Amino acid sequence: MKIIVFGAGAWGTALAANAAARHEVTLWARDARQAQALQAERENRRYLPGVALPANISLSAAPDESLARLADAADLALIATPMAGLRQMLSDLRDHGGPVAWLCKGFEALADVPEGLLGHEVKAQVAPGLKAGVLSGPSFAQEVARGQPTALVAASAEAQVREALVEAFHAGNLRVYANDDLAGVEVGGAVKNVLAIAAGLCDGLNLGLNARAALITRGLVEMTRLGVALGARQETFTGLSGLGDLVLTATGDLSRNRQVGLLLAQGKSLQQAVDSLGHVAEGVYCARAVVRRAQRLGVDMPIAAAVVALLDGELEPAQAVAALMGRGPVAEAA
Repeated sequence: MKIIVFGAGAWGTALAANAAARHEVTLWARDARQAQALQAERENRRYLPGVALPANISLSAAPDESLARLADAADLALIATPMAGLRQMLSDLRDHGGPVAWLCKGFEALADVPEGLLGHEVKAQVAPGLKAGVLSGPSFAQEVARGQPTALVAASAEAQVREALVEAFHAGNLRVYANDDLAGVEVGGAVKNVLAIAAGLCDGLNLGLNARAALITRGLVEMTRLGVALGARQETFTGLSGLGDLVLTATGDLSRNRQVGLLLAQGKSLQQAVDSLGHVAEGVYCARAVVRRAQRLGVDMPIAAAVVALLDGELEPAQAVAALMGRGPVAEAA
């Protein structure tokens, strides 16, 4: 199988390295200098240090070849850019006839768009004929690249896309489950990033394990509410892209979004927290879009709203906690 991975960040590099043991893989970098460094060093020292690139991974860079030509030469195209780059990538691939999947998790956050769009909604606007889906689930790039046991979910309305993703990655210590609830899988992957910021804040303020468990549980309720309102199936949120990814991102030390919350609890500014990561923390960029979408749908998401108030500087960390704990009593199922 021939696979092209568009985007040489941590996750794109990790999946390329994993698949190269069984398939012919090309890794495309937007920056030609980065591609040259990857070729020379056989290691992604900026995004995935300590993991050797297999010798059989080919490197490509813009503008050496067009995205469409690279995709047409492959059996599966993966978009491994941040959410902010998805629209342009899908537009560039809009006439491609084969399966395409994106790896980013979030709602598109555009200044001139009143509410955020999920990846499949962006695709519907710019590439409606594309056979596409998402590969998601609880996964840190470093662990996948090292071959540690991981389970992912391949979501698409197109059986061809689900089957291509399973064929590409289901092997050894990597399991891939198929799911046709694209909206549910995408909502889970997006909202868990916002909730992980809250979990990091909780841990950074030393609020205790009880508080963390309550936050994760009630956060899952918020995620499910929004997903169902967007047409997802409720059971999707007890699966890998819902509960699974939320637990990982809210508790794992490799989580960039959790690190943002920890740093804010230490008194760092949002800019200082983001700058210290060196990587994109999608929860920072999509939190407002998540809350705007929820408000438009009449969905109550108090934890996500508190995160936005914290990121916007309207609340200090302790005030955000007090605001959540001071809410009036409600039934658990409400």
